[in-house]
Amino acid sequence: MKEGFIKSNYHIHTNYCDGHDPASDMIDAAIQKGFESVGVLCHSFYPFSSDWHIPVHEHAAFFAEMKCLKEKFTSIKLYTGVEADFVRGMCTPDFSHFKDFNPDYIIGSVHYIEGKDGLFTVDGPEAEILDGIKNHFGGSSKKAVQEYFYLERLMLEKNDFTILGHPDLVRKHNDSLSLFNENDSWYKKELKLLAKKIASSGICCEINTGAMSRGFTKLPYPSPYFLELLYEAKVPVTVSTDAHSCENIDFWYDNALEYIKKAGYTETVYLKDGKYEFQKI
Repeated sequence: MKEGFIKSNYHIHTNYCDGHDPASDMIDAAIQKGFESVGVLCHSFYPFSSDWHIPVHEHAAFFAEMKCLKEKFTSIKLYTGVEADFVRGMCTPDFSHFKDFNPDYIIGSVHYIEGKDGLFTVDGPEAEILDGIKNHFGGSSKKAVQEYFYLERLMLEKNDFTILGHPDLVRKHNDSLSLFNENDSWYKKELKLLAKKIASSGICCEINTGAMSRGFTKLPYPSPYFLELLYEAKVPVTVSTDAHSCENIDFWYDNALEYIKKAGYTETVYLKDGKYEFQKI
């Protein structure tokens, strides 16, 4: 990192959703690891709840606590956000959707694939994924993956948010389940279409090391090939760790900077008053 580099991380979860530690502990850990700008958020399925999203009735409490923590932790620039799921007709990563809470930023993510008879999580337990592909897509992993990327493009087309979360999340269990070949032409076509859509949306994309820290993947989201496409499309990027515990607050962070430099990037993005600021790496 260059001198004066602002170490940032806008994907930090707490025990309000599926994180393990309180927000105050996560912020303490971030300070200890030298972060200067961080965002704490919760998985949100607003106006609904799930066993891994923040309960709908706790949104106000989360934002109230974060307001207090901003006043307490003055040595770090602290932002409050939501990682909002995109499910048509249910939840959407759009500032207007969360106007009651006024988040500083929103990460837009697709965790659910919509099949003919319902939903299943693309990054959930392996049995759920296999059952979802079998029951909703006739056993075709290709069709399920294509639906995932279609939903990513639709989310980018229709919503107002700040950062695109883990854009190729379908890779999470691919090492263990061998659902698809990342070198197949149809898969690369999906990545090219998504890179083009991200570029036209003007949205920043995160380099996410969360699946690595939990032992699911060997490399971050996006994959090296996908990252090269994003670089060619001039998509801005920011490094995040998708931390669910204090110990992973800066997992593979310095390596991730080298990872994006290898793809050609010379700058990353950090947030300043809700807007992108670029800095050399």
